[in-house]
Amino acid sequence: MSVLPKPRPMVVAGVMSGTSADGVDVALCRIAPGLHAPESPRVKFLGLASFPYPKAVRTEVLRVMSGAPASAAELSRLNWRLGEVYAGCVEKAAAKYGVRPALVGCHGQTIHHQTAPMRAFGAPVRSTWQIGEATAIAERMRCPVVSDFRPADLAAGGQGAPLVPMLDYCLFRSATKNRVLLNIGGIANLTAIPAGGGWNDVIAFDTGPGNMVMDALMQSEFGKPFDRNGAVAAGGAVLGEVFSELWREPYFAAPPPKSCGREQFGEAYAQRLLKLAGRASAADLVATAAFLTSTSVLEAISSFCLPHFAQHAPDALRTELIAAGGGTRNRTLMSLLSEGLADLNISLAPTGSLGIPAQAKEAVAFALLAWLTIQGLPGNIPSATGAERAVVLGKVSLG
Repeated sequence: MSVLPKPRPMVVAGVMSGTSADGVDVALCRIAPGLHAPESPRVKFLGLASFPYPKAVRTEVLRVMSGAPASAAELSRLNWRLGEVYAGCVEKAAAKYGVRPALVGCHGQTIHHQTAPMRAFGAPVRSTWQIGEATAIAERMRCPVVSDFRPADLAAGGQGAPLVPMLDYCLFRSATKNRVLLNIGGIANLTAIPAGGGWNDVIAFDTGPGNMVMDALMQSEFGKPFDRNGAVAAGGAVLGEVFSELWREPYFAAPPPKSCGREQFGEAYAQRLLKLAGRASAADLVATAAFLTSTSVLEAISSFCLPHFAQHAPDALRTELIAAGGGTRNRTLMSLLSEGLADLNISLAPTGSLGIPAQAKEAVAFALLAWLTIQGLPGNIPSATGAERAVVLGKVSLG
């Protein structure tokens, strides 16, 4: 049942804080029903504002995400503190662009995402947990907030991720080109849309680490949050034996649908790389991590996307990859990807070439998902997440 009486145009703020936990992106959009069907909405990007996490907040988020012990009281306080941080970010973004959102979609901060059943309390359990108290945003902005998007898909048998494919399909599908939409955040994920295909023809999945392992090495070896422009990786050499050992990780060969997070590629994985590398230079470590990210993306495209295109759109004129996310600013990583894509006869373009800045894409996606939810429309794509059916996502705080 829709919270609103009928689909209508509105300004929506999308809020995203990813697995890198480096801050908050707020994208402001005007979303309206499609000309012929409300479930194919039109999205106009209005602007993006990005804010770093307060240092103490980021430290605690990373600590909790790494699996460090935390009491119920500590988790409750962090949940509410994040809600206030998100509320402040939305308020500042709205003021910057001179608009008042009628709706907010807030992904929240993922602190645990485990989609393979694990026995707990006498039964197999799958679980996901995003924190950031949505009522704090709803009260500050005095409008409805949709949050916690993953659980509905997980309950329907899906991975709870990726959720960006709905935006990819609405905005980037083509009648003549196969398209791969790549997002490189802490984790890298992609959406593959065959030329002329319907949303049931879409596949999407996490390919493995994006910036996560590189960032962990930069923090441990250089005391810096990330490799600016890929300069450190550019000065290093790939450690072939170390890469070969890391490549044995079963996740890379597993077929989609699949999703991953810090549980697989977080601090413990970076420490494993360090141990395997012995006395190698810090630059070689970062170069090896960049090569691991690029290889996992390219192999996923070759093994899973291209066969999918051949089956669903054999007459497509060409295949194009559109890249987004913070990783697109890493020149070394993008150079590795560009070389590999050329070998696969795939052209490369940034998301910004189609009207949305690369950094804004995920936040725009959650604005769209919130709009769909408030209209009572499904937001997941079962062929991407593995869910048994399309479901309405999120939890609504009315404000």
